[in-house]
Amino acid sequence: MSMNLNLQGKRVLVTAGTKGVGKAVVGLFHDEGAKVLTTARIQPEESLADHFVAADLTTVDGCQRVAQAVQSHFGGVDIIVHVVGGSTAPGGGFAALGEEEWQQELNLNLLPAVRLDRALLPGMLAQGTGVIIHVTSIQRELPLPESTTAYAAAKAALSTYSKSLSKEVSPKGIRVLRVAPGWIETEASVALAERLARQAGTDYEGGKKIIMDSLGGIPLGRPSKPAEVASLIVFLASSCAAAITGTEHVIDGGTVPTA
Repeated sequence: MSMNLNLQGKRVLVTAGTKGVGKAVVGLFHDEGAKVLTTARIQPEESLADHFVAADLTTVDGCQRVAQAVQSHFGGVDIIVHVVGGSTAPGGGFAALGEEEWQQELNLNLLPAVRLDRALLPGMLAQGTGVIIHVTSIQRELPLPESTTAYAAAKAALSTYSKSLSKEVSPKGIRVLRVAPGWIETEASVALAERLARQAGTDYEGGKKIIMDSLGGIPLGRPSKPAEVASLIVFLASSCAAAITGTEHVIDGGTVPTA
């Protein structure tokens, strides 16, 4: 049985769509015939997106620039995928996190979604249909106190915000969902594994094992691939998932223990 995702001509905004999961999401929507606008701080040499906007989404001005570009190019939006996120906070536990570090994590992992939703949701409500997907993280359940306290807290806030938004707008035709990845083998995580491998005097596979051990193990035995996470996101955005809203979908190779 084949699935028709019915994404031809859909107007899609994907944040952070030039690397990793975001790039894979842009590519898959493009392959399905959607019209895609994406954004990052620096314009890439190549992109499958129909439109690109250089913007810093940690700022109010950057979010406004992207929202205006969506209106200018598409006249509205059908699907928003908030991929932007990450962490620049230092290791060292709670004592290493000052006011600046906490604000940076919120500015990157929570507030871009809040600001862009606030700008673009009225148009979705007017048309009576739309999908918003917030990319959270299993770190909201499994934070690493040495290094991800602020990041995990920001992602937990994003998840709670997303759930509340879904309760408000789902009755009005707007589906709101969360996708919570575990460790993904992106360019950044490959670089991290290689650095850890050098420090430990081992190879890349040894570096990957160090990361997996820090997470308490991954039963699948490997990190997720960006394309795998993108496939889940695009499916949830499609008409095949028309009855799904308000839920969080974990894709972590079994990292989070379940009862």
